[in-house]
Order: sequence, then structure tokens, then C-alpha cells
Amino acid sequence: MFAQYLEKHDLGALLGAPGTYHPYPRRTDRAAWSGLSGKKRAALLAWGDEARRGYPMLTATQFLAFSRSGDRQIYEKPYFRRRVLLMGAALAECVCGSGAYLDAVIDGLWCICEESTWVISAHNGSDHPGTPPASERPLPDVDNPYVDLFAAQTAAALADILELLEDRLDAVSPLIARRVRREIDRRVITPFMTHDDFWWMGMIRRDVNNWTPWIVSNVMETLLLLERDAHRRSAGIARGLRMLDRYLAVLPDDGGCDEGAAYFNMAGAALFDALESVYEATNGRVCFYEEPFLRRIADFPVQAHIAGPYFINFADCDAMPRLDGERLCRMGERTGNPRLTALGAQILAGSDDVRPLDTPQMSRVLHALFAGEPPVSLPEAPLREPAFGALPDLQVFSFRRGGLYAAIKGGHNGESHNHNDVGSLIVYADGCPQIVDMGNCLYTAKTFGPERYTLMNTRSMYHNVPLVGGAEQEAGRDHAARSVHADEQGVSLDIAGAYPRTAGLCSLVRSLEMGETGILLRDSLRLKEAQTMTWVFMLRSEPRLEPGRAVFGPLALCCSPQLIPHVEEIPVTDARMARSFPGSLWRLTLTGAPGCEQEQTFMIKRS
Repeated sequence: MFAQYLEKHDLGALLGAPGTYHPYPRRTDRAAWSGLSGKKRAALLAWGDEARRGYPMLTATQFLAFSRSGDRQIYEKPYFRRRVLLMGAALAECVCGSGAYLDAVIDGLWCICEESTWVISAHNGSDHPGTPPASERPLPDVDNPYVDLFAAQTAAALADILELLEDRLDAVSPLIARRVRREIDRRVITPFMTHDDFWWMGMIRRDVNNWTPWIVSNVMETLLLLERDAHRRSAGIARGLRMLDRYLAVLPDDGGCDEGAAYFNMAGAALFDALESVYEATNGRVCFYEEPFLRRIADFPVQAHIAGPYFINFADCDAMPRLDGERLCRMGERTGNPRLTALGAQILAGSDDVRPLDTPQMSRVLHALFAGEPPVSLPEAPLREPAFGALPDLQVFSFRRGGLYAAIKGGHNGESHNHNDVGSLIVYADGCPQIVDMGNCLYTAKTFGPERYTLMNTRSMYHNVPLVGGAEQEAGRDHAARSVHADEQGVSLDIAGAYPRTAGLCSLVRSLEMGETGILLRDSLRLKEAQTMTWVFMLRSEPRLEPGRAVFGPLALCCSPQLIPHVEEIPVTDARMARSFPGSLWRLTLTGAPGCEQEQTFMIKRS
């Protein structure tokens, strides 16, 4: 898409001259900063006051913690805290305009410039050519800089701060901005321009993921703000666009995000960040928003939305993700999607929060500060939610009837941020979770290492799929759903291929039918030899067991009374999971007698 455009157009001629891209009000625009609401101004000043109390240390042994114990948080907490404090100091200085927070800005910039690396410990090396094995590189190589997500994000945040405050910094010493520019170029821009072997660029590997748009969008922001050489600037933007082509090549044609809605901020929305920077830098002359594929990508949060704060959360996705409402509003405007704009406005409604939603992305904070009202008129009446939603390439399908909501997935067990969950479903009643996916946990060394599938939240035995003779599903793209058919009435799919061959499955056809009175789930299977089957249901509420029935919350699950039930309480001790599911979850298992051919039917309805 983008490469074809570049073959026919002179990007350098379309981009404004270096130094003319100003996406946010500078400090000198007193009307803009004074025009922020009183609550926002007070919140920004309080944020800056935190920075004036000092920045946390970052030590070599904190960095070593990941290689020694697998703990990411020991290094990441002070690392991100530094950046958040610097952002607060810069924004507070823009609000007050008096110099009261300028020393805190200088200290933050200098601290970050003094860091040995801007790459977090968990990404150190990260398949970077020229680095020794992970066991031999517990500390960063300062002579061989790598560009990860947060090195790029740091560069863009520093570029944004120079855009806001460079004149005030120069009044103290021109060496400050000169140092910041030098470090950005050495650590991020030059490696970006000269390496073809960073995996996320898509040149040595095709299996890229959200790293590509996340990094590219931040590098583009940095180039447009800081690069003074017009040729290098346009060459860098063109290079980034070609990398985004490689990202688009791995996405399903339906625009779905297999990492889930919690990653949309760093996936589809990061892609939008990159395209919006180019759009604004060319005064709208370079515009891709009419492209149907990009419109389908932008529509994903609408497709994944359940109700209120809840979204479909298959894979490493939170049930209550922190989506960026301003970005959704702007994407809705650019792509002509009023439902997306309405969703963004719903997220923004009544919020005076000025801080980053997740990682310290300075551009997102600035966009949100000056977004104003939603950019398009919203419908007077609420948009009716569709009764059937389909992402046929991602193989995620959703249904609504009478206050009940169900979603089910096919796909395969080699997806990005995969859980072994082919055939799993979730059920909500009146917008509240009842049969759930556990979602994500705080990341450790195990999360993306060889022990990933020892984690509870990734294993199929903690998803709403059967165990076959005790066997769980296995990881890998070959472990996939087959014969997938879906329409407004329901879905059927054969999930036998998700299990190991040793399980002896010939077929395991799972069907879901959505009716006016409830949800009918049916599993029909054939085995090479008789096996016991155990059906798993992860519940939000403790179930009350009755013969042939389990009652939980407002729902009941009805099944054969011959199935033997067992209930296990799972206290939610992980801080990330607890944001969506505080307290406990409950694992209900229903075990049947051995057999070669079996069929079990479950009715989920109001109790």
C-alpha cells in the first residue's frame, strides 16, 4: 500500500520544510495552555510537583534482576517513573510559564541522557545481531544500541519536550538540547536508518507484530520534530512507511488484532499515530484514510466491545483494557466511523485524567489535553449494537440476544500473545462478565520464554474448552480450528486439531447457537479409543451446584446430571488481572464417563 504510493509521489516535496511541523501548542502559546480546564491545570501542576521532589535511581543491579530472577518490574518501575515525572515537569512548566519547573525538566532530561541504554532489561539484545547469547549479556552494550519499543518511545517523548520548551532550555544552556538531540540520534535515529536487521523491521523476519507500528510511529514523530536535514527526514519517513507495509501484510484481511483490544493502543492506534503524523506534516496531502483495509483495522475496537468498560479479551488481553478515547475519536473522524467516535467519546466522558493510560507516551497525553470535544457530531440516539459480529479471518464471532452476550474464537495457537484457547468462549449478562477468559498477568521472564505455557492464564485447562483424557491443547500455528462456519444464528468449528495427536481425537465439533432464551453449546466428538472428557468453565461468581445445573450470578448452566462436577476457587493475586477481576475466579469442571463417541450439550440461560 505505502510502497506503491511512494513509487508515484515525491514524499519530500509533500512534507513541509524541517522546523514547520508543530502538532501541539508550544509553551509560548499562552492562550492554549491557559484555556485548559481548571481541573486539568491543577492536575498538571500537581504532577510537576512530584517531579520537583526528584527522580529515582536506575542501577546496574536493577537491570540485572531480569536475567537473575526473571523480574521485570524491579527495573521497569523506576525506568517508567523517570519518564512519567519528566513529562509532568514539562507540562507543568508549560502551564505555569514561570520557570518554576524548569530545573526539574533539566534534571529529567539529563538523567535519561545519562542512562546506558533506553532499552528495558527484558528487551536487552532481543535478537539484535552482533550481541552474544542472553546468558552472556545481562547488561546493555553501550557501543551497540538497539531500538526497542521504549527506546523509540523515549526518543519521541524527549522530542516532544524540546518542541514545547527548547527556547527555555537554551536560555539556561544550549548544551541541554544539543545533548538531547545527540542522544536521540545516536540511540534511535541512526540505528533506525542504518540497520536492516532489527527483526521488527520485517526485513529478516516476516512475523512482525505491534512492535512495528509502535516503534515506527515514535520514530516518525521524532524525525518530523527534530531532523533538520530534509532529505534524511523524508527518507526516514519513507523507510518507516515501508516497514508499516510489512506490518499490514501479517494482519488478517478483516482488520482484526489477534493480540486483543488491550493491544490496540500499541497496534492499530500506533499505526494511526504514524499515518496521522504524516497527514498533519503534509497538511492532509498524504492521506490513506479512504483505504478500506485501514478502515477495517480502525473498526476493531467496535467489533471487540462488549459493554461499558468490557471488551473481548482472548489472548494476552485485559477484560477492561485502557483504550485511548481521544485516539478512537480521531480515528472515527478520519475513517468516517461514527460508532468508533461514539466509543471514544464514551471512554472520554467525564474524565479529567491527564496522565498516560499505560506506558509514558507523551504525544498521546498532549493530543488528549488539546482534543476538545469529540471531533464529529454524535447521533442523538444511541447506536444499536449489532446482534451478530464477525471477524472471519481472525475467526472471532459474537452474538447478542435479550441482554446476553457470547463470543467464541477459532483461529490457531500460534497467534501473537497466544493462549491455548481454540474454541473458547466468554459469556456476559447485562454487560457483566459471567463465563470469562482470565486475560493477562504482569509480565515476567516466563511470559515470552520457553516456560510460557506453564503459566495458568495461557494454558487451555484454564480456558473454556474441554480436556481430552486429561490432555490440554498445544501451542503452535498447526494447532488450529478447521471447518469454521458462522452466521447470525451461531457458529460451528472442529477444534480437534488444537490438541496433540496423542489425545486420539478424530474430530471435536463445537457449536454455539444463540437463541432468545439462552445459549446452546454442543460438543460432538469421536476418539480412536475411549477417553474421559472434562469440560471447563471459568466463572466470575462462585457456582451453586444442583443436579444437572450450576447457578452463578444471574445465569445457570444446565447439563447432563451424569457429569461429575468439581469447583475450584482461584484467588486473583496478580495485580494486572485484578484490575479486571478483583477477588476470585471459579473453575467449574464437569467430567463424563469414558467413551469413543460422545456428545454433550450445555444450555446457558438466566436462572
